[in-house]
Amino acid sequence: MSVVESVFQEAATVTAVTGLVYTSTVLAVAAAAVVSRDPQRRRDARATLTILTRRTTKR
Repeated sequence: MSVVESVFQEAATVTAVTGLVYTSTVLAVAAAAVVSRDPQRRRDARATLTILTRRTTKR
């Protein structure tokens, strides 16, 4: 395997792991926003979820 193929393989692995961690985090925060009994904790979870899923607009 050449060096370029090795670099691409490592980049793909890092990208996949990063995506998995981000998705897991969003899922955990969404679950906290739905099932938490404390209203303040639900509000905090929703605010965090809004920050995590914020879309940027093109200018």
